[in-house]
Amino acid sequence: MLSKNQIKLISSLKQKKRRLQSGLFVVEGVKTIKELLQSQFVLDTLYTTESFKSDAKQEELISETELNRISFLKTPNKALAIFKIPKPKAIDFNELIIALDDVRDPGNLGAIIRLCDWFGVKDLVCSEETVDCYNPKVIQATMGSITRVNVSYTDLSVFLKQSEQNSYGAFMNGTSVYNMELPSKGILVLGNEANGISNELEKIINKKVTIPRFGNLQATESLNVATATAVLLSEFKRRFIEK
Repeated sequence: MLSKNQIKLISSLKQKKRRLQSGLFVVEGVKTIKELLQSQFVLDTLYTTESFKSDAKQEELISETELNRISFLKTPNKALAIFKIPKPKAIDFNELIIALDDVRDPGNLGAIIRLCDWFGVKDLVCSEETVDCYNPKVIQATMGSITRVNVSYTDLSVFLKQSEQNSYGAFMNGTSVYNMELPSKGILVLGNEANGISNELEKIINKKVTIPRFGNLQATESLNVATATAVLLSEFKRRFIEK
C-alpha cells in the first residue's frame, strides 16, 4: 500500500523545482517505461498494477485505485515509474545540433525530441526558458525518444558565440531552405511559438532560413515549431544524403 510520503513525492514531481531538488522525474505508460528500463536511465521506483517480470528490485505492485491516485493522466496506463535525472553528456559539434529558444509548450518539445530521434540528431540544446524536458507531459510526448537524445540547457547566446559552427535560424524573412547550401553539421535554431527567435539571438545567428509558403492566399502567419523542425530537418538530412 502506498504511503503518504510516496504519494506526496510523486505529486511534487509535477513541479520543475521539485524535480531539480530531488533529481527525479515521473514516467507513465508500459511502453515508455520499458524503453527507459532498457536505456542508460536509472530506475528509482516502479509502481505497477501488473508485474513487469523484470529484474528491478524497486518494483512495487499497487491497485488500480492507487494508480489512479498518483497518475498525472486522465486514463492511467497500468504503471508509473520514477527515474533519476541523468547528467547531460558532452555535445558533439561534429554533427547537426538543434537549439530551441524559449519553446514553452510541452507537446512541442516532446515532438521535437522525437523528431531528433527520427532524423538521427543526437544533441538538442535548449535555452534556460524552454520547458523542462522532464516535465511529465514532455516525457509522455517523447514516447521513449528521450532515451536517445541528449538534451542540454544553457544560455543560448553564450553557446552560439562560443561555438565554431555556423548557426542557421528559422525566420519568416530568411532565405528559402530549398535554395540554400546546407551543411552536414551546424546549429539549427528555432524560436518561441508566438514570438520566434529573440532579437538577441538574431544578431548572433549566421544565416536566416525560412520555409516558403505555397498557398495562394498565404494568410497563415507561421508554422507550428515542431512542424517547422520536421520540414527543416528533412531538408538538412536530404542534402547530406545526396552529397
